[in-house]
Order: sequence, then structure tokens, then C-alpha cells
Amino acid sequence: MASDNIFSGLRVVDFASFVAAPGAAVILSDFGADVIKVEPPSGDPWRHAHKIPPQPDADEPYQWHLANRNKRSISLDLKSPSAPKVLQQLVTWADVFIVNTPHPARKKLKLEYDDVVRWNPRLIYADLTGFGEKGPDASLPGFDITSYWARSGLLSMTRDAGAPPTWPVAGSGDNATAVGIYSAIVTALYRRERTGKGAYVTTSLLAEGVWSASVSIQAALAGAKFYGLHDRKHPASAALNVYRASDGTWFVLIVMPDKLAAVAKAIGRSDLLTDPRFSEPAKLMANMPQLTAILDEIFSAQPMEHWNEVFNGVHVTFGAVRGPQEVINDPQLAANDIVVPLEGAGGNLSRTISSPIQVHGVVKVPARRAPDLGEHTEEILRDLGFDAKGIDELRTSGAVPKVREHA
Repeated sequence: MASDNIFSGLRVVDFASFVAAPGAAVILSDFGADVIKVEPPSGDPWRHAHKIPPQPDADEPYQWHLANRNKRSISLDLKSPSAPKVLQQLVTWADVFIVNTPHPARKKLKLEYDDVVRWNPRLIYADLTGFGEKGPDASLPGFDITSYWARSGLLSMTRDAGAPPTWPVAGSGDNATAVGIYSAIVTALYRRERTGKGAYVTTSLLAEGVWSASVSIQAALAGAKFYGLHDRKHPASAALNVYRASDGTWFVLIVMPDKLAAVAKAIGRSDLLTDPRFSEPAKLMANMPQLTAILDEIFSAQPMEHWNEVFNGVHVTFGAVRGPQEVINDPQLAANDIVVPLEGAGGNLSRTISSPIQVHGVVKVPARRAPDLGEHTEEILRDLGFDAKGIDELRTSGAVPKVREHA
């Protein structure tokens, strides 16, 4: 395979915090981009989330490495009078500038597109917001739980009938949104190759959440009739349901009409196909709870290993419901480079999750640990053209820390 990286020579300034926008920079770095992470003297708060419940507790900041691997870090106090000198050089240096600072604060810090594009008209300025740039709630703060999940309608639908909305998996909306921002950046880079023009690209957690929920949202736009929330014991279809094996494993079963006879035979219940309660559509719908109860009894009589053989034997779609500790040992992850080695993190953190994009013939950059706070400040300042005297002046002014900081 070729070793040339697609984005070798691409320069990215990551001015963002938390998960989604920095995640887009990670994908660029996976393909060779040089990414500078700019943090305030206090650091990105996501550095410490591994110690904040309900995040799983660990000694190593696993989530920080995931969202910031392969990057170099500079600590910069934008409130310092000398900071604009560094900001201007960063923008001039960059091809891509990623920011998610709320717009009111961004305006005060002079980080808006119009503030920086004058220094670099070819710049791709990538802006992430919670709820979009316009509208009555444009200035509201947003996390994926509120913007992506709750506001989009997703959270209302991802639960069983009668159950309250639950707390979604942390970062799930953020990481989906990261792919969206990455796509916008790559689209703008392609346009720049053709026209030479920079661009202002944007998406929001809300837009990405609505896109993820779009089948149901489009149904609402079409005035469709909704069947209500899924009820496992009273499903719309017993052939599309969740069941439990005798060893306690839950599994999702999806039996399409052309597979019904084969599945009924495989589980030893071909009689269900001619049972008068289920043989006609109207009767089947009326007796769906009874059919579900019968299948519950059948599936609870054997362990998941047995049902794996049965379902694989008839090529039916199914999936065991797995927890994180089981997922990491799935051989499919290693075989498809979904989980890859992580260099230099230390402790128990020797592996990480690669971005979900593969280009055949291209080897991704080996994943390296995320940087300590301000670890590369002096190196970056030299790359930007500051000499020893200039760097000392920046330290004296407080624009950059006097002593390298650590996470």
C-alpha cells in the first residue's frame, strides 16, 4: 500500500473545544494534516472529563486522546494585548481554521470569519454551533445531548413505550457531527483546488441530529401516521424485535418476509405459519403480543451461541446487544482497523478508535497520544516565524505561558 498521506502539507488550526469540532481535526490528522491545537491557559475542559461522572472513570484521559491525538498544542491567552500577533500568524499559516466558540464570545475575541479572513483569503473557516448561526436560539449554548439528541427529536424516539427519555451515550452525537464538519471542510478544500477561493463552512449539532433522525422527521413533514414508540411485548411486528437468549444476551432480530418460512423451520416452529391466529394480516396484527410471547419462550430456551448458529444458517439479519467491554474484543474491529495502536499514551491506554473513513491504497498516520497543554508552544511559535526575542516578549506579556504547562 502507498504510504503517502492525502493531507500531507495541509495545515490546520484547531481553536475548538470538547468533542465534535476537534474530532473533525482528528480525521484530517489521520490522513496526514499538521494540526495545531490552540488552548487557553486553563486548557480545553475536555482534558478532565475522564474524572467527571457519568463518564467512565480511568487514570488516563482516554477521551482526550481520542479527540486530540496527532496534534501539537500551543497555549494562548487571547485576552492578552500581544495575542493578536500570534493569531494573525496562525491564520496566515493555516489552510483550515476550526472554531466552535459561541459567537458573542468569538466577536469579543476577534475570532469571527471577517476578523481573520483578511489575513488569509484562501482560508477554510469551519464553524460549529449548537443550534445554527441564525434564528432565536442561535446564541444558546449546546452540547450533543441537548442540541443533537433532545432538540432534533432523536431522544424522544430512542426509548420504549412508557419509558422516560434516557441519557444518551456521551459523545455519540458529537462524533457523528465531527464527520459532518470534516465533510464540509473537504468539500471546501475541493472547491479551493478548482477556484483558488477560501470558504466559510458550517454545520450545527442540531442540523446533524435532524439529519440522523431524518427518516422520521421527513415522515412528519409528509404528514405520515406514526405507530408510536416501540413496545417490545406489543411490537408493530414480532419479526422486527428484541429478544433474550437463555444466557441473558439480548439480541435484535430482523426477519424480512422472504425469510419467514426458513426462520420458522430453523427454530422448529413451522406450525406458526399456518396457525389461524397469525395466518391472515388482520389476525396477525391483532395477535402480535401472543406471537411475541411464543417467540420469547422459544428464544429464552437456548443460549446465544445456539441462536448464532441458527440465524447464520438461514442468513437472517440479527445482532447481539454488546457492552463496551465486549465490543473492544470483537475481532471485526482489529481486522478492519477500527481499533488501532496508540503510541505514547502510557498506562493501560495502548489502543484507540480510528476515524471511520478508509481510503484503499492509503495508510493512515499512526495514532499518537494527544499533547500536554502547551507542550509545543515554543516549537509552534518558531514555525510561525517568531525568534527568541519575540517569544520572550510573548511570555512577558502573558500571551503564552512562561513555563510549559502540562495536562
